[in-house]
Amino acid sequence: MGADAQREAGQPLLIVLEETPVVGVPAALEEETAVAPAITMEIEEVAAAEQVVTPWEVSAPDGVIDYDKLVDRFGCQRIDAAIIDRIAHLTLCPPHRFLRRGIFFAHRDLNTILDLYEAGEKFYLYTGRGPSSESLHLGHLIPFMFTKYLQDAFKVPLVIQLTDDEKFLWKNLTISECKRLARENAKDIIACGFDVERTFIFTDLSYVGGAFYENVLQVAKHVTFNSLRGIFGVTHEDHIGKVSFPPVQAAPSFSSSFPHLFPGDDQLRCLIPCAIDQRQHARGRTVAWSTAACKRNLAKASTNGADLCAVATTNFAGWAFRLSSHARYVLVDPYFRMTRDVAPKIHLQKPSLIESRFFPALQGESTKMSASDPNSAIYVTDSSKQIKAKVNKYAFSGGQASVELHRKFGANLDVDVPIKYLNFFLEDDDELDHIKKEYKEGRMLTGEVKQRLIAVLSEVVARHQRARAQVTEEMVDAFMAVRPLPNMFG
Repeated sequence: MGADAQREAGQPLLIVLEETPVVGVPAALEEETAVAPAITMEIEEVAAAEQVVTPWEVSAPDGVIDYDKLVDRFGCQRIDAAIIDRIAHLTLCPPHRFLRRGIFFAHRDLNTILDLYEAGEKFYLYTGRGPSSESLHLGHLIPFMFTKYLQDAFKVPLVIQLTDDEKFLWKNLTISECKRLARENAKDIIACGFDVERTFIFTDLSYVGGAFYENVLQVAKHVTFNSLRGIFGVTHEDHIGKVSFPPVQAAPSFSSSFPHLFPGDDQLRCLIPCAIDQRQHARGRTVAWSTAACKRNLAKASTNGADLCAVATTNFAGWAFRLSSHARYVLVDPYFRMTRDVAPKIHLQKPSLIESRFFPALQGESTKMSASDPNSAIYVTDSSKQIKAKVNKYAFSGGQASVELHRKFGANLDVDVPIKYLNFFLEDDDELDHIKKEYKEGRMLTGEVKQRLIAVLSEVVARHQRARAQVTEEMVDAFMAVRPLPNMFG
């Protein structure tokens, strides 16, 4: 029975809640009962906006992520030239290539952090990793490389959370294996060059308790189960560990979680570097609502009882809903917006965010790197031979089908993975601009671009491997020791 017939018969419609970016969410989440204004879109506009951006999936119909739409949908702001110049002026350091090239391109309240820093106030950095695999891939390194730059430029402390408890709850791993993987991943993180006098790395299984756990409880008390279902997609069939975990990942956003670092200072601001897909955490699930219930919810959202088969996008209570002619609903609640929403309710500061573009899989921007597919990514354990084979065989090319056509039309840089990877890892701006120009105009071939990329990535990985080989168990213990950092703002 089709949707129209179901509607006429008054039967429940099967609504699929998908992992899709939020559309039109207000700048700050309100309580679940709040109602936000409705936003409607034409059918063609919705079809064009069909890109999926979550921590588990990144895809776009034409293979190109529209970052302007993500900025609008996620309620963040662009990092413009004025902000980049201001960072360079305040730190007396040249901007990192990730800033120069718009790789870290959006933010939430970054100007607040810069205002405080300019006034002589302090802040700290927070980032992390879920240790579910033996080895990191290059995409995992991006936030750590940029965080290293921020730590060095601003001379501020950093906390790095390794969520070994999360991986025990979500993956088929034992506690001992999660703890082992956390230490192995810590070695790769330390190899990025962090300053032990300014860095505290902790695993949840070892550190959570005391003041940290107090903040976990405060967050938990201000997030309802309905909100949690929207954020993580937990169902009544999930074990309760999945329900209890999310506040643990929010707690490092608050300085009072680390009394050994910031004694008596519960209002120190936090800056979180992350990929833009990490701002939201949602999992798809299926529910059944009657036509009448759908109409009630739509009416609640000021849609004036919009027809269920009309394309409409509305937002209320921090949830995003989209109805289409296929009766598909979208429900997503951004994770860090949840944290920012809770902060003033527990009288703490909202964390600020600085967000990066995606680092695509070798197969293209429409896919995400996956540990289950070793050919989707370059790993920090890969040999130069493996890197060469992966780039030559799997790196998606924007070049033409033949040399003749390529000479005539040139390459499509918007979808070309070798160019995207060079944008991340080739330091020389002039060389990168030259390669882009020659390749786009057809004077440089795909094979030549791939050869340059192989050389660049081989050096990046070899350098990381050399640094990783120098990291000892004693160094890991030093970074993880619960201790004051007297020189952290030095």
